[in-house]
Amino acid sequence: MSAPGRAGRIRERAAARWRVLARGAWGQRVRRIAPVVVPVLLAVADAVLVNGLKLALELGVSVVAATALLLRRRFPLLVFLVTLPGLYIGYIWFAPMIGLYTLAVRRPGRVRLGICAVLLIAAHFLPYPISDFEPTHYRENTLVLIDACVTSAAPIAMGLLVRTRGELAQRVEDLTRSLVREDRLLADRVKTTERARLAREMHDVVAHQVSLISLQAGAVQVSTEDEAARAGARTIRELSVRTLEELRHMVGVLRADGGGGGAQGLAPQPDLEELPRLIEMSALDVTYEGGAVAGATGAKTVERAAFRTVQEALTNVRKHAPGAQVRVRVGAGGSGEGESLRVEIRNGPPDETAMAPALPGGGHGLVGLRERAQSLGGTLEARPTSDGGFVVRAVFPYGGTGAAAAGAG
Repeated sequence: MSAPGRAGRIRERAAARWRVLARGAWGQRVRRIAPVVVPVLLAVADAVLVNGLKLALELGVSVVAATALLLRRRFPLLVFLVTLPGLYIGYIWFAPMIGLYTLAVRRPGRVRLGICAVLLIAAHFLPYPISDFEPTHYRENTLVLIDACVTSAAPIAMGLLVRTRGELAQRVEDLTRSLVREDRLLADRVKTTERARLAREMHDVVAHQVSLISLQAGAVQVSTEDEAARAGARTIRELSVRTLEELRHMVGVLRADGGGGGAQGLAPQPDLEELPRLIEMSALDVTYEGGAVAGATGAKTVERAAFRTVQEALTNVRKHAPGAQVRVRVGAGGSGEGESLRVEIRNGPPDETAMAPALPGGGHGLVGLRERAQSLGGTLEARPTSDGGFVVRAVFPYGGTGAAAAGAG
């Protein structure tokens, strides 16, 4: 298709879209104005049909009654009283009936409605001028009185019906919101119960096993005379204690209501100051290059994310590249000093002579790291290198979106 043809189709689509929007806006405007204007037009038409276009008192009071309906929602009682002369002098029906209907919807007091109903019946029943009233015309007076009572009762009944329907709809809406709120509270209660169950199982199973590992390592440390074995046992024991602390914090978060801030003080959270100790206990050939990055907004949250990234990367090196050389770089990055924290963990190819540990892997470590980085407004890249190694790079902006939410991680 040629460029002019494509431009024409684009203009047609834009015009069609504009027509749809215009119709929607026009429809909303009509729906907003029609309930106010249509009753006035009906009342004016009633006044003109009954009294003609000749300027006279009857037409004047009838038009005033019809025009007053513009304010019927704000001043329903006053507007109804203004329409009564139109009924009594001009013999119009629409304006007083609409006024009484609005009064029944907006101000449904029994005494008020009763008095207004009597006034409408009187204005309808008594002729203008009052000297034309014939008390002896029983049949005619009875029919007019019945007509006046029906004219008065119909708008009141309709108004009360509409008001009751609105109140019922409001109560149904309130009941629906209450049911939704109860469902949400029930779901929160179920999640709280499940968190408590998970916390109990983690404490009973994992904590017990890790405690046994720590005890066995302590026994080896005391009983052996081999310095290398004693150093290894000491490292295992320290790692076990650290794992128990992390587990204690996680159990506290699970048991806390909503997993919120009530459990944040249960255990100290790691930051970049803990990285040298983590690297030392990793038993890997690691070269660490760190820089001063503290002092920025959200620094603790970002440093905790960087620590977890390095921790997961070293675990992956231990599982998939035993004996490989590792370089860990942590420092400030971005267009200005301290705007973001950059982390890079790069390892070479594995050593063929090194024994690979039989560690379980769920395949979710890098996925979790990427989600953590995205929650902080950062990025994470993980890919193999040309020399057979692997590299993980992450950038965490200070004060990024979601830093507060990720603080519990």
